[in-house]
Amino acid sequence: MDHIAVISDLHGNVPALEAVLDDIHARGISRILCLGDLVGKGPNSDRTLDLARENCEKVIRGNWDDFLPKESDQEVIRWHQQVLGKERLLYLESLPNVIEFYMSGRFIRLFHASPRSLYERVQPWDEEEIKKSLFGPCVWESTLDLPQIVGYGDIHQAYLDQVEGGRMLFNTGSVGNPLDLPQASYVILHGEEDRRTDGLFGMEFVRIPYDIEQAVQQAVDSGMPQLEDYAAELRTAVYRGLRNGQVTKRGKSK
Repeated sequence: MDHIAVISDLHGNVPALEAVLDDIHARGISRILCLGDLVGKGPNSDRTLDLARENCEKVIRGNWDDFLPKESDQEVIRWHQQVLGKERLLYLESLPNVIEFYMSGRFIRLFHASPRSLYERVQPWDEEEIKKSLFGPCVWESTLDLPQIVGYGDIHQAYLDQVEGGRMLFNTGSVGNPLDLPQASYVILHGEEDRRTDGLFGMEFVRIPYDIEQAVQQAVDSGMPQLEDYAAELRTAVYRGLRNGQVTKRGKSK
């Protein structure tokens, strides 16, 4: 039986990522896949990127990984760019957009937000047709097969849903910026990788408490912009846009 940890949305939060990695390694799991958004929001994008690169078998691109390397006149973007430095920004530009493999007879496709865009937001409460579209053709490098299981990150809310035809849709939640429960989140897949005939398969959702106040203090010490919004998100798991009376729409970046 193979065991693969799937993490996403690290967002510069080192205490959260270290707690998740400690749990993964304590379970004897050596294979980790990362679904993007290594950087941004938190103060330590450099360290979370380095830890992902050191520990993850494969890393794909998230929306923050996509737009942070680009020129910007926004203070918050320029601040995170300075933390990362040129070499790490080049690494972000090199990331692929999708991971695909067979496990216990199921074709699995993993991406950050959707098979069409890094910026398309699909929420747990969206209509069935929208969720079904996540199983459609992929615009990036991909096989011709259509998946039976789809996993993604981006929305910072862990969930599992069954889609028409017995297909499974899951979201990993977020390691570094969860917006459903103030604990880090990740998923473990259990099965036989590369097996194309039916076999035992399982999926496990894991929540990890971590030192939130340590993460907030690191943000304070760094002098990062948007500090108050970031600290409130970590402590309450409520998206800053909702606290400020904004409506979260698909297609907007967290």
